[in-house]
Amino acid sequence: MQTIGNGWLWAGFLAFAFIMIMMDLFLLGGRKAHKVSLKEAGIWSIVWVALALIFCAGLWWYLDDTLGRDIANQRATEFLTGYLIEKSLAVDNIFVWLMLFSYFAIPPEYQRRVLLYGVLGAIVMRTVMILAGAWLLAQFHWILYVFGAFLLFTGFKMAFFSEHEPNLEKNPMLRWMRNHLRITDKLEGESFWVIKQGVRWFTPLFVVLVLVEITDLIFAVDSIPAIFAVTSDPFIVLTANIFAILGLRAMYFLLADFASRFTLLKYGLAAVLVFIGTKMLLLDLYKIPVAWSLLVVAGLILSSVLASLWVTRKQRLPAQGSVRDFP
Repeated sequence: MQTIGNGWLWAGFLAFAFIMIMMDLFLLGGRKAHKVSLKEAGIWSIVWVALALIFCAGLWWYLDDTLGRDIANQRATEFLTGYLIEKSLAVDNIFVWLMLFSYFAIPPEYQRRVLLYGVLGAIVMRTVMILAGAWLLAQFHWILYVFGAFLLFTGFKMAFFSEHEPNLEKNPMLRWMRNHLRITDKLEGESFWVIKQGVRWFTPLFVVLVLVEITDLIFAVDSIPAIFAVTSDPFIVLTANIFAILGLRAMYFLLADFASRFTLLKYGLAAVLVFIGTKMLLLDLYKIPVAWSLLVVAGLILSSVLASLWVTRKQRLPAQGSVRDFP
């Protein structure tokens, strides 16, 4: 398993990631329940992107000094491309989170705690999956073709079924929880469970948290193979994923009220998956340069965002939190 990650790089990244997680825990939204404002979410979104760029610059400087300019340029470009891919595909998470919060009528001031634990869970799950994926690629090269075919299938499925709304009433995990857990009819503040007469009752907030973690796992199955099309270096794959995930909570609060404006974004994401899947399948015939991949992915995402904003330019934004009662 070839990687630029030595002991110093791993130690530096882990220290940096720990500081970022503490920032996400105690600074973004604080420790009290409240609705994260658009201004607060915007500032923190800029902070997370800036931190990712600072890390990329630091990585380039270190590699340039130790391994040479060519490797520094290559790995820094791989990081930026992987970060952009993961950040873009994570938008799908936001759409599902919005659907879950609306379905269970979770007020905006209580959403931050669910997303906090959702992000922490996603970090753990993706770390395990990335290390396992890197090991599989090192042992079985043909796994790349499986990943490529899977991404092609996922991309076409996303494009042709982008308007399909999932029916939560048929969700097997939700049905299992309703049949096996005691669930309260209303929220109990930010608590995931309460004790009533010596018996533990789970709140709807806990149900949403479980569903958020499951969707994070499902989306990781799509996004992690995508970044392996850019690089097989587990250090680059893991760092790009962690940086993309840590900024996801702030991005959710930034885009929550505007999600209905991005009607064509799913087609852009589908095109990204198809492109990356094709790149994987052609890897042994023609290796598309990473810089070109970065330009293609950025172009697809940007064009779909601009097209969405143009199509919905006269649309009025709904007020966040205008949701239905508990099911």
